[in-house]
Amino acid sequence: MPSPQPPSVLRSPRLWIGTGLILAVIAALFSLLYVGGNVNPKGNLRDLPVALVNSDAGAEVKGKPLNLGDQVVSGIKKSAESNHSFSWQVMSRQEADKKLGQGKVFGALVVPRNFTAAVAGLSAPQQTKAVRPALTVLTNQSAGSIGSSMASQATQKAAHAASAQLGKELVGRAESQGAKLAPAAQLMLADPVTVQVEDGHPLGTHSAMGLSAFYYALVLVVCGMLGANAITSQVDTALGYLHTDFGPFRQRMPLRPTSRVRTLAVGSVLMLGLSVLMGSLVEGATVGILGMDASHLGLLWLYSVGTIAVVGVSALALLAAFGTPGMLISTIVFVAMAVPSSGATVPLQALPDFFRTLSEFEPLRQITGGTRAILYYDAQADAGLSRAWISMGIAFAASVLFGFGVTRFYDRKGLHRHPRPEEAAEGTGADEAAGSADAAPAPATA
Repeated sequence: MPSPQPPSVLRSPRLWIGTGLILAVIAALFSLLYVGGNVNPKGNLRDLPVALVNSDAGAEVKGKPLNLGDQVVSGIKKSAESNHSFSWQVMSRQEADKKLGQGKVFGALVVPRNFTAAVAGLSAPQQTKAVRPALTVLTNQSAGSIGSSMASQATQKAAHAASAQLGKELVGRAESQGAKLAPAAQLMLADPVTVQVEDGHPLGTHSAMGLSAFYYALVLVVCGMLGANAITSQVDTALGYLHTDFGPFRQRMPLRPTSRVRTLAVGSVLMLGLSVLMGSLVEGATVGILGMDASHLGLLWLYSVGTIAVVGVSALALLAAFGTPGMLISTIVFVAMAVPSSGATVPLQALPDFFRTLSEFEPLRQITGGTRAILYYDAQADAGLSRAWISMGIAFAASVLFGFGVTRFYDRKGLHRHPRPEEAAEGTGADEAAGSADAAPAPATA
């Protein structure tokens, strides 16, 4: 009599509910975090740093000293009192160049040295050929393309507003003196200043318009996270806890009961060793094959290897502590929460408060900052590299303490991964029966 067929696994409520809850968490979290961090950057913008440089030497007009650069700066500062979207920082040109070269300001507005003299010359009676003065807007794509664009728009708007204000004064002064101006001269005086836009910190053509550092950092994080998942699977297979399928063939190694602490140690050693391989391949592929703009190649290699190792060991600790859910936790920590709080595409100053708080400890923000320092800012320590190394060290120490602390606790409580002798015997018998069934030849057919 044929044995009854077991019910379909699709009829199991546990399968539907358990899988549905996991996928619901993934869908909801990724939607809320990814879109929530980037949906309204202008509305969330607050205190985006922009340099304000007054190099104007001033001039003597009708026997009185005059500095229109001071007037421009004070006008911009006054208008910004009611608008906290931008933080206008008055500094010298040397300071501005330094901060542009460290990614600490997203742009700059520069008043040139001869600004007052040039503006005064427009209405001078001896002027034969008027030369319009210029205000220079400096952009900084290395600090992030969206942030640089926001700063550029704000500085250009401020420059045009300053020009309009100066124009009113010039036209009023000319009318008070009874001067008869031609229409062309009136138009020039009404808007006397030209606005020039220049790149304040030029990047190479193979820098993804200032995003290569973010993409490179993201690759390092993904390599570490996926590497930890692969290593966990391979170690469990080698110890006999899991089987491996190669197409229709199944391989299962003899069970080698191992403590949780030792299992994590084996995985960590593999991660540390193989991170050298992965870091070398990442740099070789991006710089050697794709031609990504990069300098300090030795430091970049060391940074790549260290980043992959730290992320990988951290992910291994989560997998060892939480088991299968550790993979979901790793994805949330290293991807879902990390990308929108990295400040790589949308600047931190344009993120909601929740994501600004996340950025203080989320790994991708620190890793991206260090990568930017190496790729764009001549590996300056105070351009984000020191913070990245310190954060990396803290994360590595915390992961080791957490992972080995939890696994040691499990071992001491007798929560071993290997089955009890009677369970092992039952499992072996079942595997042998399954193996015999798989190996049995198909019956001959006529």
